[in-house]
Amino acid sequence: MITPFLKFLGEAVLISLSGVMAPGPVTAITVGKGNESPHAGAFISFGHGIVEFPLMIALFFGFKMIINITFIQVAIGILGGLFLLFMGAGMLKDINAPDVKSKEDPHPPIITGMLLSIGNPYFLLWWATIGVSLITRSIGFGIFGFAVFAVVHWLCDFIWLYLLSLLSYKGKNFFGKKFQKIVFGFCGAALIIFGGIFIKDAALTILQNR
Repeated sequence: MITPFLKFLGEAVLISLSGVMAPGPVTAITVGKGNESPHAGAFISFGHGIVEFPLMIALFFGFKMIINITFIQVAIGILGGLFLLFMGAGMLKDINAPDVKSKEDPHPPIITGMLLSIGNPYFLLWWATIGVSLITRSIGFGIFGFAVFAVVHWLCDFIWLYLLSLLSYKGKNFFGKKFQKIVFGFCGAALIIFGGIFIKDAALTILQNR
């Protein structure tokens, strides 16, 4: 018989995966860096976790109101958008280089995972809404329930991102340089699009609150 806690965890996994597997900046850069190392996704997820675990703990203690402050959301949107535009433009610029690598992002994957998480307003929005709801439900099972939920949610990130970088690396080795250039072109364009969306939404927020 499935206990209420296991039922909750099952629902949490499905909800978490729906967010993790949605196309976004982390997905794009993971695929790009996966061309260089099959383990890039694992390290990106570690960097993501360095930001996400403290955020979950903060929300556990009731800090939701802070990330709902308009100024903070706008600042994150603009800075995060500029960061993505920079990375995307670099990918497209170097796409015809003899050895295609993610030169536009000199950071190791762990740091990239942290920066992408901090600079993603939708990441914070997800946690301020859906995430808070899941945390509230996990609290009903005590501190242990919250801790297990936090680890299980992060494992969804880890497994998916690691799988993406493994597939990207295998594809590069199998299909060669042409595949690598297609991947970098796609990821570079995706990062520019998401960067533009972040900045556009930040600008709209400013106009709506004038």
